[in-house]
Formats: sequence, structure tokens, C-alpha cells
Amino acid sequence: MTSMPVSERLGSHIKRAEQALNATKTAVLKPAGLTVAQYSALVHLAGNPGISAAALARLCGVTPPTMNTVLNNLQGRALIERTPHEWHRNVLETRLTEQGLAVMADADARAVRVERALAAEFTDEEREALIGLLGRCVALLEKERP
Repeated sequence: MTSMPVSERLGSHIKRAEQALNATKTAVLKPAGLTVAQYSALVHLAGNPGISAAALARLCGVTPPTMNTVLNNLQGRALIERTPHEWHRNVLETRLTEQGLAVMADADARAVRVERALAAEFTDEEREALIGLLGRCVALLEKERP
């Protein structure tokens, strides 16, 4: 087996970009009082009111136990409410509260500034190419996964 220099490993470059994005979003979300995971949950809840914790975990790319911790913290701060489903009493529906909506809007404005700055670093063609290239990475890696 031949070795490969770290500088040539695409995975390390992708990881560095992800870490930089996460660190920047962590910093800009701190004044809103949210972690990146909490912000992600609130954004997805805003678009999917009543969603279950399991479905929300899938959307946010975290495990169900991690999502339950995130939701418990958000519920403790009265940013969300969880109520039994009308027909499936063992399923809890999750919705933003008025306060949760306000916190999410503030946090989203902060996160969108980061996303816009990142997008502005590229031309339209470069952005489309990057999205396409990253999509190809995902497709190949999902195919290679044992």
C-alpha cells in the first residue's frame, strides 16, 4: 500500500473547510445563545412544524439521542414545545414557540451573513461548479461506503 501526502488528500481539505465553517457559525451564533446544532434544529423546525424528533435528527445529520439532547435544551429555554401527536400518542410533535421563532430569526440573520460572505467569494460559475463537485464527492463516498 502506498502512502499519500496529507496535502493531496481531498478529505483533509473538505474537513478543514467544514471545521472553518462550523467554527465561524459557532462564533456568530454565540450572541444569539445557540449552538450550531440548536440553530439547525430551529431552522428545520421553522420549515417543518410538528416534525418528529427522529425525522428532525435525519434532517440535521445527527443521531436521535443527540437530537433529543438538543430538543431538551431548547424546550428548557421555552424555544420549542413538544406535544403528543393527535393520533399517535407515543409520537411527540415539535414546534417553535413565539420566543423560539424570534431567537431563530436572529440566529438565522447571523448565519446567513456567513453564508452570503462565503458565496460572494466565488463567481456564479465557481459556486455552481463547487456545488456540483461536492455533490459528486457525496455520491462517490455513499457508493464506496461498506
